[in-house]
Amino acid sequence: MLRPGLLGSHHTLQRYPVREPLTPYVEWFWAVSWDLPDRTRQPAPVLSHPCVHATLEGDAGTRHGHRLPAALVHGVVTRRFETELSGRGWVVGARFRPGGFAALTGLDAAGLTDRVVRLDAEGSRGAAALAEAPRASSEVERVGALAACWEELVPEAADPSYAVVAALVSDVAGDRTLVGVEALARRHGLSTRSVQRLVRWYVGVPPTWLIRRYRLHDALAELQADPTTDLAALATSLGWYDQAHFTRDFRAAVGQPPAAYLRTLR
Repeated sequence: MLRPGLLGSHHTLQRYPVREPLTPYVEWFWAVSWDLPDRTRQPAPVLSHPCVHATLEGDAGTRHGHRLPAALVHGVVTRRFETELSGRGWVVGARFRPGGFAALTGLDAAGLTDRVVRLDAEGSRGAAALAEAPRASSEVERVGALAACWEELVPEAADPSYAVVAALVSDVAGDRTLVGVEALARRHGLSTRSVQRLVRWYVGVPPTWLIRRYRLHDALAELQADPTTDLAALATSLGWYDQAHFTRDFRAAVGQPPAAYLRTLR
């Protein structure tokens, strides 16, 4: 979340580890619950990572255009993401590694980008557990039901193309000096077109967007660590031509320019 303090003591957020054989595909499981005062509606803004999420969402009403309770798959979000919470509710989710959902399911991740769809668990061995999950009495049981749904899809043999994508993403995430697709392709001995094709199919976004999103996360981390950071110097160090271009991209992703965001941290 961009501003986790917004929810204060009215919410809990917990991570759960992933067990084999899902670890190559799922980064972690997570659970959030909230209990807001009557007539309170609280926005929860997030600068998303390039990850698909599968969720079980409890309580009543409608969220993301679907009636609840529901099992949903959330594609990578390229625009600003904000959901509004009210009353009482809970969500448990699986955060897939970038490219992990496509590798596990064989589905083109680009077809899910900026979409939220119902999870079709019909006929799967985990379907019964998934259907009962909203009635489970604990988060651990709900997470177990979600894990069971995906464990049955793990292939016997690893996907070599996914291994390439994982290496590309790891490089982009870990090296803040990496700001161009051509440099990424050269580093891995691939053509620019191959990088574009692989990243778009497995991750769901163009590699240029992938790089820019990770650099925005680097910017957020630096601003949160040091609110006195020089914005022009930060923009240049992360590959933007100038502060104006950085401000434009930051505003589009976060919903406000960097200077205004800094004021919310003070």
